[in-house]
Amino acid sequence: MQSGVVPISNLQLALALLLVLLAGGVSAFLKLGLLKPLVWGTVRTFAQLTIIGYVLTYIFQINNPWLVIIIVTVMCYVAARTASGRAPNVSGYSTALSFVALLASTYLVGSLVTGLIIAPEPWYSPRIVIPIFGMILGNTMNGIALALDRLYSEARLRAPEIEAMLTFGATPWEAVQHSVREAVKAGMTPTINSLMVVGLVSLPGMMTGQILGGADPREAVRYQIVVMLMVAAAVAVGCLIMVGLYYKKLFNEDGALHDFIRKSIK
Repeated sequence: MQSGVVPISNLQLALALLLVLLAGGVSAFLKLGLLKPLVWGTVRTFAQLTIIGYVLTYIFQINNPWLVIIIVTVMCYVAARTASGRAPNVSGYSTALSFVALLASTYLVGSLVTGLIIAPEPWYSPRIVIPIFGMILGNTMNGIALALDRLYSEARLRAPEIEAMLTFGATPWEAVQHSVREAVKAGMTPTINSLMVVGLVSLPGMMTGQILGGADPREAVRYQIVVMLMVAAAVAVGCLIMVGLYYKKLFNEDGALHDFIRKSIK
């Protein structure tokens, strides 16, 4: 067996569209109304990944630390915009909150992983830093969206209890602690579930990609362990920062629940 990446020709890539036809057939058969977004998503996937392939080739050749920092920061902003779009029903939610949470968690965990664990030469190697930070961002983005949605739902559900605690002198933080815990738990649950079944039910993308690229499976497993643990840490930190920033928006300047929360009180 030869090592190395098995190349995919243009014809073989085009044949991958058969998979989209299969998914589209399911949508059409069940009348899910997903055919249009599926086609549009496929077009965007081809376009975006093709462009990023050329961009990354250029970035890898330049190998400049400031360029890497700028790119990661822009990635954080794009992820923040995406995360805010996934919680349209949450009042007072701004992209800025997501950006701060994602920026802090991504740079904190990503720096620890690339600086202390993988330790590439140079430390800012875009071939290592950008994929690592990208994986952190993708998972943390989903985590904070889930956490924020749960915090908002919990606050509305427990509004009478929160109002009662405030009446008896509790601070806003003390009144919503239970909701905060449930929110962070909701954001972390998918990641924890992945930790439970990785290797038994699923073979994650990074590990599979390295194996397809000819890497020793044992070495690929080491990298995947690092990735899984870094994702868990980043999601936990990101969710904590997100709910820590947002919970204050549930209350007005007087420390009482805002009307969009209080309207659930009967």
